[in-house]
Amino acid sequence: MSQARVLEWHKLAEKLTILNDRGQGVLIRMYNIKKLGVWQKFLNGNPKSKPPFLLEKSMESSLKYINKKFPNIDVRNSTQHLGPVQREKSEIIRYLTNYYQSFVDVMEFRAWLFLGFCVFSSYLDLIVTYTSVILLLSRIEDRRVLIGMFNCAHEMLHGHSDSSFARLAQMVLEYDHPLKKLTEEFGPHTKAVSEALLSLHCLFVRRNQGAEQWRSVQLLSLIGTASAMINPANSDTMACEYLSVEVMERWIVIGFLLCHGCLNSNADCQKLWKLCLQGSLYITLIREDALQVAKLIFFGDFYGQFHSQRRQFLRIAVKELETVLTDEPGLLGPKALYAFMALSFIRDEVTWLVRHTENVTKTKTPEDYVDSSIAELLFLLEEVRALVRRHIKVIQQYHLQYLARFDALVLSDIIQNLSVCPEEESIIMSSFVSTLSSLNLKQVDNGEKFEFSGLRLDWFRLQAYTSVAKAPLHLHENPDLAKVMNLIVFHSRMLDSVESMLVETSDLSTFWYAGVRAVVRGRQGCLGDDAFFPGSPFPQYPHLKNHGLHHCNSFLEELAKQTSNCVLEICAEQRNLSEQLLPKHCATTISKAKNKKTMKQRQTPRKGEPERDKPGAESHRKNRSVVTNMDKLHLNLTELALTMNHVQSFSVFEHTIFPSEYLSSHLEARFNRAIVWLAGYNATTQEIARPSELLAGVKAYISFIQSLAQFLGADVSRVIRNALLQQTQPLDSCGEQTITTLYTNWYLESLLRQASSGTIILSPVMQAFISLPREGEQNFSAEEFSDVSEMRALAELLGPYGMKFLSENLMWHVTSQIVELKKLVVENMDVLVQIRSNFNKADLMASLVPQLTGADNVLKRMTIIGVILSFRAMAQEGLREVSGGGGLLLSRECSPECCFLLHQVTLSIFELASAAGVDCDIDPALVAAIANLKTDLSSPEEEYKVACLLLIFLAVSLPLLAMDAASFYSIEKDGYSNNIHCLTKAIIQVSAALFTVYNKNIETHLKEFLVVASVSLLQLGQETDKLKTRNRESISLLMRLESSFLTLDMLESCFPYVLLRNAYREVSRHSACSSCTAK
Repeated sequence: MSQARVLEWHKLAEKLTILNDRGQGVLIRMYNIKKLGVWQKFLNGNPKSKPPFLLEKSMESSLKYINKKFPNIDVRNSTQHLGPVQREKSEIIRYLTNYYQSFVDVMEFRAWLFLGFCVFSSYLDLIVTYTSVILLLSRIEDRRVLIGMFNCAHEMLHGHSDSSFARLAQMVLEYDHPLKKLTEEFGPHTKAVSEALLSLHCLFVRRNQGAEQWRSVQLLSLIGTASAMINPANSDTMACEYLSVEVMERWIVIGFLLCHGCLNSNADCQKLWKLCLQGSLYITLIREDALQVAKLIFFGDFYGQFHSQRRQFLRIAVKELETVLTDEPGLLGPKALYAFMALSFIRDEVTWLVRHTENVTKTKTPEDYVDSSIAELLFLLEEVRALVRRHIKVIQQYHLQYLARFDALVLSDIIQNLSVCPEEESIIMSSFVSTLSSLNLKQVDNGEKFEFSGLRLDWFRLQAYTSVAKAPLHLHENPDLAKVMNLIVFHSRMLDSVESMLVETSDLSTFWYAGVRAVVRGRQGCLGDDAFFPGSPFPQYPHLKNHGLHHCNSFLEELAKQTSNCVLEICAEQRNLSEQLLPKHCATTISKAKNKKTMKQRQTPRKGEPERDKPGAESHRKNRSVVTNMDKLHLNLTELALTMNHVQSFSVFEHTIFPSEYLSSHLEARFNRAIVWLAGYNATTQEIARPSELLAGVKAYISFIQSLAQFLGADVSRVIRNALLQQTQPLDSCGEQTITTLYTNWYLESLLRQASSGTIILSPVMQAFISLPREGEQNFSAEEFSDVSEMRALAELLGPYGMKFLSENLMWHVTSQIVELKKLVVENMDVLVQIRSNFNKADLMASLVPQLTGADNVLKRMTIIGVILSFRAMAQEGLREVSGGGGLLLSRECSPECCFLLHQVTLSIFELASAAGVDCDIDPALVAAIANLKTDLSSPEEEYKVACLLLIFLAVSLPLLAMDAASFYSIEKDGYSNNIHCLTKAIIQVSAALFTVYNKNIETHLKEFLVVASVSLLQLGQETDKLKTRNRESISLLMRLESSFLTLDMLESCFPYVLLRNAYREVSRHSACSSCTAK
């Protein structure tokens, strides 16, 4: 090798590598200065980092002066304009040094480039990098102000201009019109650049084939030729098979823009130029900064459809490839090239769509630039990447043996057959053979790290040495050497650079900077992952991190929302099918079966009466090709579930993302809203679903959601448990009303309010509230909402917490009535005291009782209390049956047989018993509510006295009920039309609670009430006015007081049972007479 050659080409490979890396660094700095902007950074960033000199109003004139006079700025004679700069010169130097040095680096990079350009002009990456740097430099609007202000401050501080300012200012002025200046610079190198570009012609034409041509040659197909399935995938130009088309387009466009003279003189250059420009509207300089080429050329509309068809082909072909490689991962050894080709092709199509979808020119087919299935390509790309990473050992073992047992032998034979081989080249090639021959499988098994970057750099050197015109060994004369070395380079990268190969072929970091909306439109069905962006310098750019996390979060939120909506839609369909099986729908079927043989049944059905399908008819299909709504929902759910459950977790920066948690959150919220929707509450009409129907619907929802546990990947048990638990509270986690609130309000405002007004009565024999046949009073049937099955369903829906909330609201209404009763007692205090002392004196009582005011009001309010407490007892019975069915220990211990024992214990035990639905003699909820009514305005003794007189007031007021026509006892209903049979429960429960609060003996006071009431009712028998004794026998039946506090002996001594028996006989006789009269 000659001395001149050594001097000219010494360490050429290293210089090219360093210059390219340096160029990329300068390019990124220019991008940051342009993108962020020094003024934007200072004015919109952290207030603490704002330079104070830029916030001063006086600095504006200096900035305008520097920009106008650049670069000829007279610092010494312009103190009027540069006074603010003089004052802040130290701060300006401190803040602008980095920006100024970045511009200086551009100038130095330019000098290095053209110092030896004739030597390496064929290396197109360097040309593209340099051009991109210059174009970005020209796009920085404040470049003159930055450079000029820094130099002014430097001259003021040091007495002279910066040494680089003159050359830097000249360069900035020259590149005000960058393409014009660049064309002049590259004019002498047109021949070298055009030859380099023409070498891409065959490759570029082959890589721009359409989908039909790909399909005809079965591109990426492993099963097309089954006999060659295990043959290694080789090519004479291995690296070109997965080379990005975008990179080639960037080379061709920028290269011919700089050396456009060859387009008129060389027809091949012109063909390559047109072919390249017809395919892309924009080419990327860096990140989202692009060079728009549509202003210069015609952009064919057909290329939108061309790329759309290629994406469609890739979706099918890559899916087939991924399926085969997943089933037979051993094929990744010989067919690794196919995997990287697939990644490269997908990346090219996705980036093309990203570049053009937001900037497409007017076209007749805009749908070609919006791909709703782009997410599928991203999904396949990630699948292939994961497949390669998962089976990297398979790839390493295969290619290690390939290098040691084939490549090394072939290379050795080629070296021996070389006609001329200089000493330096011989040393390099001999080192190749020795390095490859020393490889063995134990290195892979032991997990050793391979390093072949030195070998590849030596091959780079060898190419440089053999490319000189006067070199003894010419590479173009020995194509076999180039082919085998290209193969060796690829095989070596399969050992030590698989990850970098994945980045090279599938890096989509451009999504962080541009075109996110292009993919967002079609991203449904594919999970995002920062693994798409391994080459992005995220730690240096926290705004990109926040941007990425935001999009990842919004995507998963949207995906989880769609999945939960689909699940709940299917649940609604399942609920409709379940509703068809409710007992209320069988009446028509029973009626038809009963009258099947009658003449009416034989007659033709009336017009307008639709034939009701039987449950299960939807499963009978005459044609399976008919797709029902349920089929569509299940197909959609299958795709969404596959997406959500594809990976359990993935990382975005330092955050670990669990898709199932997003789904659980949305599913829980939607399930909560669905339960409330099933209740069907209408505040205007006061309509609501029956608890049993709601329970059936909720069970249908739960049954289907539970069946999806293994498909969704979410903890559906937790979702259901949380949702149902929230429904037992007044408000859910979103602050919305729950079924507990809805049913509590409805029972209080609709059922119990109408029961208080007499339109609904309690029927103990039916264990339900029933509606009286009155027009316009209510729009529902009370027994359909209050019978035993409905109370069980209500207790199962609301649970112990919900029933407690219902009880608290019931008790609030009870205490409000007690407050009013106490007021009435206080108003009649003196009279009641006398009555209490003289109740057994008939003459005196005859004069005292008429003096009482509000007796009817007392009975009415006490009846309301009794209705409320009776409803609560029914609800508690439903809760007991629901909770007791599971064999709860509390239910067994708190059975009615041991109520007496519980009465001897503390109220906390009663509270536990009440939580299980056990009926206790002393109601803990009522005791707590009454205890909260105690005020400091009256002493406990006075409160106790009022409670005692309240019972006296009730006892002497009972005879007044006999005058009411509605006070007649109905044997069929086991009650009264005005609900006064609820008085007994009210008297016993309120007395027990009151005297528990005052710590007095309950039995004593109930006995006192019983005595006074008996005397009052017995005195009613002496009344001569028939109107006052109208329903005397019915009222006498109220003395059937059933309580553990009252013994049979006590009842017999106060009101003999013979009187009750006689009253029953009279009521029965009267009822029989009324029935005969009615007939």
